[in-house]
Parts: sequence; structure tokens; C-alpha cells
Amino acid sequence: MSTSLRLERVTPANVDAALGLRVHPHQERNVAPVVKSLAEAYAFGENAWPRLVFDGDELVGFLMAFLDIPWDEEQDPDDRRSGLWRLNIAAGAQGRGYGRFAVEAVRDELRRRGKRLLHVTWEPGEDGPGAFYERLGFRTTGEVSGGQTVGVLDI
Repeated sequence: MSTSLRLERVTPANVDAALGLRVHPHQERNVAPVVKSLAEAYAFGENAWPRLVFDGDELVGFLMAFLDIPWDEEQDPDDRRSGLWRLNIAAGAQGRGYGRFAVEAVRDELRRRGKRLLHVTWEPGEDGPGAFYERLGFRTTGEVSGGQTVGVLDI
């Protein structure tokens, strides 16, 4: 993995590149496109943390964390969680450690904010990213959210 990896905010200068980021076609059913994530980031305001992943000058990915979002207000209005909302690694950039870098960056940001758990959801099945998250130490909680498997990592 490159030592020139960094996160950047989405800005007017890089938003077009962000919108052009594409995962492998067979993964498109597993993760929303960047445009939807940016619309949600706008709607959720301070509770969304969108960032671009760069390797040098090359845009290789997009991530978005969620911060203190109510999980299921009907079940427990005080259950607020933080974690990884979206992870899109460009089709041609996968398998190089960028996804791991992105998850670790979210972990570090949540830790900096005093959080103790990092939540994530993923589409179940062979084509889903479950094995990736499990390799990073996430464990399933037994919960399902919107048809997706819920995982958690102690941070």
C-alpha cells in the first residue's frame, strides 16, 4: 500500500471526480453511488462525514461515516450509533489496501470523537463485502437493517 494515502473533503474542485467514481459493475447492487451519498450527506448535515480517498493525486475511493444517528427510534430512541455508512473503492483500484485504509480512517476519526464502537452494514451473499469486513475484525451482531447484515468493531 502506498504511503501517500490521504482523505480529503469533497469540494467544488473535486466533486466532479467524486461523482465519476465507479465500483465494479457486479458490485453496484451492494453500494449506493457517490451521488446518492452526497445527497444524504447534505440532508444529514453534521451527522454525515463524507471523504474522498486519494493515493497521491489519484482518486481511488469514497467513504462516508455516520455520527450519532438514531438506530431504531421505535425500539430505543436513545440508541444512537456511529460507523461506516458507505465505502466505494474505484473498480481499477481494488485489492490494493484502499478499503482497509478507509475503514481504519473512520475508526481513527470515531476514536478521536470518543466513540467505542464502529458499526457497518453490508449486503449479504457471495458478491457482498461481508468477508472483507470480517477480515478487518468486524463481527456480526445478529441484527438486520434494511435487509443488510449489521457488523460492529470495537475501537
